[in-house]
Amino acid sequence: MKRTAFTSFHEELGAKMAPFAGYNMPIEYTGINGEHKCVREKLGVFDVSHMGEFWVKGPKAFSFVQKLTTNDVAALSNGKVQYSCFPNGKGGIVDDLLVYQIDSETYLLVVNAANIEKDWNWCCKNAEEMGLEVGTELYNASDEICQLAVQGPLALKAMQKIVDRPIEDMEYYTFQKVTIAGIENAIFSTTGYTGSGGCEIYVSNEDGAKLWNAVMEAGKEFGIQPIGLAARDTLRLEVGFCLYGNDIDDDHSPIEAGLGWITKFVEGNDFIDREFFEKQQEEKPKRRLKGFELIDRGIARHGYKIEDAEGNEIGEVTSGTMAPMVGKSIGLGYVKEGFYKLDTEIFIRVRNKAVKAKITKIPFYKA
Repeated sequence: MKRTAFTSFHEELGAKMAPFAGYNMPIEYTGINGEHKCVREKLGVFDVSHMGEFWVKGPKAFSFVQKLTTNDVAALSNGKVQYSCFPNGKGGIVDDLLVYQIDSETYLLVVNAANIEKDWNWCCKNAEEMGLEVGTELYNASDEICQLAVQGPLALKAMQKIVDRPIEDMEYYTFQKVTIAGIENAIFSTTGYTGSGGCEIYVSNEDGAKLWNAVMEAGKEFGIQPIGLAARDTLRLEVGFCLYGNDIDDDHSPIEAGLGWITKFVEGNDFIDREFFEKQQEEKPKRRLKGFELIDRGIARHGYKIEDAEGNEIGEVTSGTMAPMVGKSIGLGYVKEGFYKLDTEIFIRVRNKAVKAKITKIPFYKA
């Protein structure tokens, strides 16, 4: 089981630890609801060092990233970040990811922890076909980088105390190279997976302990707490962010998943599966990922069946939870066409019982 640069801190704090994506990760510290509310109201820090980082460099870097991702990399500029996904050549998604443009010949791809090997193999296959040299122009730095996500409305205010330049007014989905807590060339990015603002900070593993101590000290007066992966999941679901392996996968397209906004059919963006996705968008998909809230008592879980009033199966739940800030049981799931409209009545099959629910807007919660 791998350890991150911060594992010893989690253990010292008494976190409930469990295996995740090959790492021993903190699931919760003091309780999911309390950790969740701390991020929504103040700030919390997540160890997300298990995420993968691939560098793409050289004169073919732009063409490579443009081909492999659905968003339009040409719309990026230095210091900007883009949410995107890798299409798999079969109408599905290899993974969703962040694309950082360092400069016109240097990109950082940040991929999901559970998919690092799969994504790396996919990138290597395509790199070789496009003439990029694996190991130099395409480089896997996942084991060399640690990452903290400091999330919440007070996150940037707290981090300003230890960063060498102004960061509080940074635009969403931008980044800077900064000196933080004396650590030079850290990547400081106004991204995150909670919907409550904040940042993600990348440094080398050897600087991890220094970063953790500085972040915790800077956030102390604002009520910072370490947050586990369980609250990370409830936070992302409350704002309708997709989780790979649940809401998106190799069998569902970005059009079906409501990710048409990161699938750009613009001139020059000839990404893998473009023709298939464009046709699917024009003809309308036969299933879509929709948000719902339960009317009757119960909690929807991944894999539960979705039915109509007559008990006919019309879809399947992909994610579900009791949302702490909303105070309702919510979820995401794929449903057949005819059940897309807001307030459409559906039923979730919970332990052999049909629990009434309705289609609702995403996000469920707005910070």
